[in-house]
Amino acid sequence: MAFGVYIHVPFCATRCGYCDFNTYTPSETSSSYATYLDALEQELALAAPRMRPAETVFIGGGTPSLLGAEGLGRILGMVRRHVGLVSGAEVTTESNPESTSPAYFDGLLEAGFTRVSLGMQSASTPVLRVLDRVHTPGRAVAAAREALAAGFEHVNLDMIYGTPTETDDDVRATLDAVLGAGVDHVSAYSLIVEDGTAMSRKIRRGELPAPSEDAYADRYEMIAAALEEAGYGWYEVSNWARPGGECRHNLIYWTGGQWWGAGPGAHGFVDGERSYNVKRPERYADMLAAGELPVEGSEKIGAEEQHVEKIMLGLRLREGIPREWIRPGGWGAVDKHAKAGLVRVGERVAVTERGRLLADGIITDILAAE
Repeated sequence: MAFGVYIHVPFCATRCGYCDFNTYTPSETSSSYATYLDALEQELALAAPRMRPAETVFIGGGTPSLLGAEGLGRILGMVRRHVGLVSGAEVTTESNPESTSPAYFDGLLEAGFTRVSLGMQSASTPVLRVLDRVHTPGRAVAAAREALAAGFEHVNLDMIYGTPTETDDDVRATLDAVLGAGVDHVSAYSLIVEDGTAMSRKIRRGELPAPSEDAYADRYEMIAAALEEAGYGWYEVSNWARPGGECRHNLIYWTGGQWWGAGPGAHGFVDGERSYNVKRPERYADMLAAGELPVEGSEKIGAEEQHVEKIMLGLRLREGIPREWIRPGGWGAVDKHAKAGLVRVGERVAVTERGRLLADGIITDILAAE
């Protein structure tokens, strides 16, 4: 079973209006980058007996690129010392285009990173403004080209679609930019307006229209058609890659692997136990300074919950799941969706290209029928 390490960097220069991740701007935390890095090393050292050499490492956030290539290289050094890396491990960091440069990518490559994921969101200035993103429309593509020029083989661009006020032309412009960047991986996620975010408050006050389900469907079909025509194959409902460009770390999540989650608010799943760390960077550092793992809570995942998660995640993958995972009661729902052309059935059960857009509903039907 594959094993990975996820590391959460909780810092952002500014807060995006749609974001509800565990992140902190300078005015929201007294923790420094140095304090965080020292605490992170202590966590990895304390947790080392529960880990094995990692096949993947993913540094996310937040904005990991605020630490610079030096800080991120230090994190990778910690993983090597305390956890270990298997030969050919995939090592990814997320980066904000505005906090990158050619020298930054050179430094990452020298440190041993193999993959970069850049938050593009949109190529439209009005859409970026609604999302409260600080980068300019062309910067994400420029950053992707800099990463490729530095020697990175694997570069991802993240898109968000369905932003209030977004038009079809905005999506087309973003797709043109993505396809012109030359990356080997694209993620496209529908905007989710989370309670408590600045965007949710604007929608509640009538300052922005609520996202449209019909627009989500139309935009997804536009994105899928453009990417697949350009040679990107979908391997998960929201992810496309050229051959060999799939994100191995995310596949650990989607295929029932194990990972240690390090950093404030990080979640992990090891030996059937799900755990999550304390969120505040200050408390995280204090607990580790006292020699205590910064775990807020944990729970053993029973067989029933593991079954549900395997179906929920596996049916979002193009390859689907082994047919034996479907319990007898679920086959009526499977057959219904197969007759509608939404599911294909063989040695494996998987959604069809038509069924991708309805994957969540199909999964719900199968689990309810079981």
